[in-house]
Amino acid sequence: MKIDDQLISRLELLARLRLSDAEKDRLKTDLNSILAMVEKLNDLDVDNVEPLVYLNEALNRPRKDEVQNQVSREEALRNAPDQDGKFFRVPKVIDL
Repeated sequence: MKIDDQLISRLELLARLRLSDAEKDRLKTDLNSILAMVEKLNDLDVDNVEPLVYLNEALNRPRKDEVQNQVSREEALRNAPDQDGKFFRVPKVIDL
């Protein structure tokens, strides 16, 4: 795949950017360099390589799900900017 001016213009439109000609040329050069680097991976012999599932051999040992550091309703509502004694009041965000 080769990055050309038409693709750069399409990317510019999709990303809602306005690039100068110098920026377009630099972007085209950079993207072509990135693609060339990625294409080098095709030269690697990976026939006998197992797919990597985990980065390390450590096991995930989840902790028990225990309630800790609870605060009372009164403590939670104490710093609320707006509340009615039982619940937090928040501005309406959905207009029906």
